[in-house]
Amino acid sequence: MFCTAQPNHRLPSRGVVVRNAVICALCAGILAIPGTAPAATPVRGQTLLPGVVYSRQVEFTSHGPVVIHVISSPRPGGLYALKPVLSNDSIIGRERVTSMEKRVSAQATVAAVNGDLFSFADGHPTGALIRGGVLDSAPVDLRSTVGIDSDGLLHVERVRLAGTWQGSGQRRILGINEPPRANRTTLYTRAWGPRTPAESGGAQAIVQPFPATRPNTPLTGTVTQYVSGGNQPIPADGAVLVARGAQAGFLSAEAPIGGKVTVLLTLTPPWSNVLEAVGGGPIIVRDGRPVYRSFEDFTTQQLAPRSARTGVGQTADGRILLVAVDGRQPGYSTGLTNFELALTMMRLGCVTASALDSGGSTTMAFDGKLLNRPSDAGGERPVAEALTLFYYGVYAPTPNARVLSPNADGVDDTQSLVYKLVRPSTVSATLSGPGGVVLPLDSGSRAAGTYRFPWTGAGQPEGTWTFHVVADDDLGRHSVADRQFALNNTLGFLSARAAGRTVTATFKLARPARVAVRIETPGGGLVRTLASRNLPAGDGSITWTGRPGAYLFSATATNDVGAVELTSPFRLRR
Repeated sequence: MFCTAQPNHRLPSRGVVVRNAVICALCAGILAIPGTAPAATPVRGQTLLPGVVYSRQVEFTSHGPVVIHVISSPRPGGLYALKPVLSNDSIIGRERVTSMEKRVSAQATVAAVNGDLFSFADGHPTGALIRGGVLDSAPVDLRSTVGIDSDGLLHVERVRLAGTWQGSGQRRILGINEPPRANRTTLYTRAWGPRTPAESGGAQAIVQPFPATRPNTPLTGTVTQYVSGGNQPIPADGAVLVARGAQAGFLSAEAPIGGKVTVLLTLTPPWSNVLEAVGGGPIIVRDGRPVYRSFEDFTTQQLAPRSARTGVGQTADGRILLVAVDGRQPGYSTGLTNFELALTMMRLGCVTASALDSGGSTTMAFDGKLLNRPSDAGGERPVAEALTLFYYGVYAPTPNARVLSPNADGVDDTQSLVYKLVRPSTVSATLSGPGGVVLPLDSGSRAAGTYRFPWTGAGQPEGTWTFHVVADDDLGRHSVADRQFALNNTLGFLSARAAGRTVTATFKLARPARVAVRIETPGGGLVRTLASRNLPAGDGSITWTGRPGAYLFSATATNDVGAVELTSPFRLRR
């Protein structure tokens, strides 16, 4: 967004390349055969983190344009992890993906998409949730579950839970962290929330202490007390067994105060090495081939319409792909059917992939900022959980000024260089520029946190500069962050002054350059090229008369130092 009072620097290579890519795709006339998804056309690429790339792609189909957002990440392990983040750290309730990212930002730098389908009534996810090897929510055995194992492999399978509890009697059926169900016994842990559901009747046994609910292993605790009614506190180091209807008598008789209770949560397949998992489905790519009919518990209305879609997949070399397809926005993005999402994931290189919750829930974000355009009228929808890429290395955000120009014109006169640590680390931060110039910025042992270094570039050679940070954390993990920007004083003091239907723009050149002058729409669309010529150092001006409306005046100066672009907004009136 450009401010109304000041011109703005812009790297032409980023803006122009994007517009050219879109124009070329339009000229090529890429069309989709109805019912299929065409090969994706790259439009924009951006390195979010070392090895993590975001691309925004556009498919032109007979049904309209489709905008696809893709995050590609290295195979999980070491500095990278793929794991769910639970809304508000509680199964009950909902939270926006951007908010979840901000909440966990001290643990890692994160990119995410929305996760499992959920209940609008209370926000609980409808399928499995495994975090750090602990089972917090049961899978739906007629739908796929998405899991990541200790080797960084993605699993998309139907998983079934058989839960039991046993006191002094026989084993009895047990659920975990689920809404109240008649004649059912449920184990509630702090993953559900701070309190058990509000309900009347039944028996509620406090079990304390109680181990983490890891599947496929006996879990034993001691009943310390019984309480009546729902909405009871769940101890942080324990759990609450809630029995309803006929089951209440069994619990009271077979698990008295002071008695032992053993819980067994058996998964089939056992998924013994799966550390993280979310519900989702259906499976859409299996063994490198798209799956048309998965025979999972989804309706035609969920799968057939063109809509916003979310998916996760893994390529043959282990890379993880998070995909969000914008939809239900005619003229911008119509969306895909579930099978078209499968074809898209396959063509992106996935050998295994699953759909996740879609429609208005479809969200992709990085570091607390949206990357896609959600389809709900109110914008980003609060959801039950996010499937999140965690990066534990040093992170350097993109510098605030892509072109630093310390010429006192009030635009990008100071650069803000920033790095973030999530673990105590030994750090070296430098700034290197043309001619082998290396400027030390920081060095030594640093606590987890964010470190900032303002820099004006005064007296330094112009050209490309690199902010370079090396960190070795207390767990022995080595990471590097690099960000580049330009130092270029060639163009400055751009001002566009409108009078009626005429605008006059003035600017200054610090050295000779080839200058291209354009009129653009506020969104960056080309209206007219006014000039493109070599100019000497000094003052320049140009006048244009056009139709009433809002515009951008764009001037790009190119020479042996590089290219720099300034834009200034203006409005013509009758």
